[in-house]
Amino acid sequence: MKKIPADKKYIENILVTDTAEGGKGVGKVDELVLFIEKAVPGDLVDVELFRKKKNFAEAKVSRLLKPSEYRTEPFCPHFGVCGGCKWQHMTYESQLQFKQKSVLDALERMGKVDVSIAEPILASYETRYYRNKLEFTFSNKRWLTDGDMVGLENQDMNALGFHVPLRFDKILNIEVCYLQSSPSNEIRNSIRDFALSENISFYDLRNHEGALRNLIIRTSTTGELMVIVVFAYASDEEVQKTMTHVQASFPQITSLLYILNQKRNDTIFDQDIHLFSGRDFIFEQMGDVAGAEDLRFKIGPKSFYQTNSLQAHQLYLITREFAGFKGNELVYDLYTGAGTIANFIARHVKEVVGVEYVPTAIEDAVINSGINNISNTKFFAGDMKDVLTPEFVLEHGKPDVIITDPPRAGMHADVVARILEIEAPKVVYVSCNAATQARDIALLGEKYEVTRIRPVDMFPHTQHVENVVLLELKHSL
Repeated sequence: MKKIPADKKYIENILVTDTAEGGKGVGKVDELVLFIEKAVPGDLVDVELFRKKKNFAEAKVSRLLKPSEYRTEPFCPHFGVCGGCKWQHMTYESQLQFKQKSVLDALERMGKVDVSIAEPILASYETRYYRNKLEFTFSNKRWLTDGDMVGLENQDMNALGFHVPLRFDKILNIEVCYLQSSPSNEIRNSIRDFALSENISFYDLRNHEGALRNLIIRTSTTGELMVIVVFAYASDEEVQKTMTHVQASFPQITSLLYILNQKRNDTIFDQDIHLFSGRDFIFEQMGDVAGAEDLRFKIGPKSFYQTNSLQAHQLYLITREFAGFKGNELVYDLYTGAGTIANFIARHVKEVVGVEYVPTAIEDAVINSGINNISNTKFFAGDMKDVLTPEFVLEHGKPDVIITDPPRAGMHADVVARILEIEAPKVVYVSCNAATQARDIALLGEKYEVTRIRPVDMFPHTQHVENVVLLELKHSL
């Protein structure tokens, strides 16, 4: 980027009119679109540009002239530095309003959908302590805030917390996080303090050295608790001391595990898991208000599960409602993951066929069916575009309903083509990215029309939102 001239760096009296990706506010001067950090729609601000291209620029607020009616005081002391919860300075009611708007704008603009049929966004049951999983990073290069700069020579540079945005090697030390319920904060702070007192080294993200690397904490609605400590270059004594401390300090931990990861990345899916105490899994429970007994899901250290447990239940209820099951349907559940949706709907249909790319997730799906005494599910692992062939449909039957819940990138074009070939009467599309969902819906528009839309807020204080769409085969086909 070229340096912005001083006389063009500051712009006055910008009205913030919308929100954008990354939680930024949107303003405009002449033909230049401004993406403004920490700005709220309705704010009147002076801004300082720090990155500029031909038709847009990134900016920060240099002066708040008139605050928006949607603005509120953030409740977290780490707001603005931590990379999460970027909408804490907006009232929750306005967050819902702008999430709904972002979803409908994408569907209307990119998917050519009539959004007048959209139903109101479903608010999250909890707006704090709603996550069931958090991952923290140890680092010997702590991110220093403005307050830390005083007495810099005496600063302890070790940290246990979250990555600072755009800085892979800098970690913000977290004292309190409002995303996960107790004892998450107590466990994190206790391990950090113990490591400091015992002079156990924190990981160096640039040089790849140090003993303590990551900490993963999983909680569940059943009250069970999983803690995974990830070491890098730790001695046997350091591992034993740390794990013994955690076990003694928090006897309520259901599953206490550790990993030795000396790779260049933090992923644990290819790593061996070592059980220190308890069992190597926890149970999650999801209530079924339709009358069937609660579903239980086995959650291992590598298992995927929706991070907002209570709201996941609501998301699946809406998915099931949109499908409108009568009890005799054959359902394909694409991108089934650990089979949570498949098992959730199984008692309401004739059979569910789940497909997922990750083999270990399919193993979890099969286990979860067994735990819940569900016998009308089948699961297959493989690349969706390769599995979902005409031969596969011929063998397993043409589905009455297809449920698809792809990752943020949406569905591969070949998968969309397969769905168009299959011509199931209904497709329920669950998405965490309205833009890619709208792109896929535009392609499906060749044979399908959108008949229901409902956004679901899974992630309060962020710009992220889930959306459920029902597509029905056009009558002329």
